[in-house]
Amino acid sequence: MASHNELGKWGEDVATEYLERQGYIILERDWKSGHRDLDIIARNGDTIVFVEVKTRRNKIFTDPETAVNFQKIRNLQAAANHYVKYRHIDNPIRFDLVTVVGTKDITPEIEHTIDVF
Repeated sequence: MASHNELGKWGEDVATEYLERQGYIILERDWKSGHRDLDIIARNGDTIVFVEVKTRRNKIFTDPETAVNFQKIRNLQAAANHYVKYRHIDNPIRFDLVTVVGTKDITPEIEHTIDVF
């Protein structure tokens, strides 16, 4: 696996553990809808939360949240729409962003933005 893929997988693991500590129930990870994917699908109370995870080694070049552009938002919304129809979801939904900055060797910096778009 390429190092950027390993970093992304590690970041999703960190985000999952963080969300579970916050009381979220993880329903799915890496759910695919064609060429689109949803990193984490969780339940927070009655709300289904689609969580996009962005992981970076550091913030030298760019903040992780800047990687969520208009096209990425459209893809996330389309994949979430597919998931809602596929699973017959009738709950409220929202989109969150979890950014993870760091590496396996140091304690990561985690930021969680609720209802990001």
